[in-house]
Amino acid sequence: MPNPSDLLLSSCFVLKLNSLQCVHIGLFDQYFRISGPCAESIVTCLTRDSYTTHTFVQQLMGVLSLLERTPSPEPVEPDFYTEFGKKSTGQMENYEIVHASRVKFVYPSEEEVSDLTFTVAEKLAEPLGVPTCNVLLYLLAFRVGPEAGSPLQPQTLILTSCDLLLFEEDYVSYPLPGCAKQPPSRGRYRLSDTRRIRHLDRVLIGYQPFPQAVTFVFDDVRDLDLMSDVTLDHFEHPLRGRGSRGLRRSSAGTEVQWCLFVPSAECREKLIALLARQWELLCSRELPVELTG
Repeated sequence: MPNPSDLLLSSCFVLKLNSLQCVHIGLFDQYFRISGPCAESIVTCLTRDSYTTHTFVQQLMGVLSLLERTPSPEPVEPDFYTEFGKKSTGQMENYEIVHASRVKFVYPSEEEVSDLTFTVAEKLAEPLGVPTCNVLLYLLAFRVGPEAGSPLQPQTLILTSCDLLLFEEDYVSYPLPGCAKQPPSRGRYRLSDTRRIRHLDRVLIGYQPFPQAVTFVFDDVRDLDLMSDVTLDHFEHPLRGRGSRGLRRSSAGTEVQWCLFVPSAECREKLIALLARQWELLCSRELPVELTG
């Protein structure tokens, strides 16, 4: 008989298909949220992979097509092609696909993307005259702690034209579910850390300390414009308290390391490729990428 201390607790979420009301696809297809009639019937699945999200949505639409609800009264002379299109793919209205089963599939709107861009620009506190913030990549990853066996920390990684940012994000409460009676008490994004791309020294790829981890090594240089609008609740100086976790000493001075685990190989390769391109534009040379054991 196994030792009770070795058992892992798990839970099972069950939602009947006839209770399903809405499926919300997250930004950049990194996750999806399914919603029923009440708060207890809402769950968010963080696939961290656009292909997996797309596959799930397509499979779910197929199953729902087999369980279509009683249709509304038909016109006397329905148009065959219009009705066939409705039953096959649903109707697209304002970033929503209303499936023939009456389940809504909601995709990110321009407002969501604008909110993200505004949040990033606000945290970066760009001075006047600096080009508008441009979000190049958004992906969900895990931050790996420096100590062996430390728990993985879910983080949202955002790559802009000049910066890398890590956020804690509320994936469940935003966008507001239909059953929500009031906005959540906290905002959607909470800044964890941010670094200039031009301060990146090198990228390490390998199996240590975590399989397929990507480690970004930055020179510990701080810009005043990055610090002017970030509170200590969201960010601590790397020489104080918790912020010292990622510090490494080198002959050239202090380095800061971000060790991230990106589950999707496709997302990982895209991140490195986009980052290398931006680094080359800013630094006029190729980004050093090292393979580790």
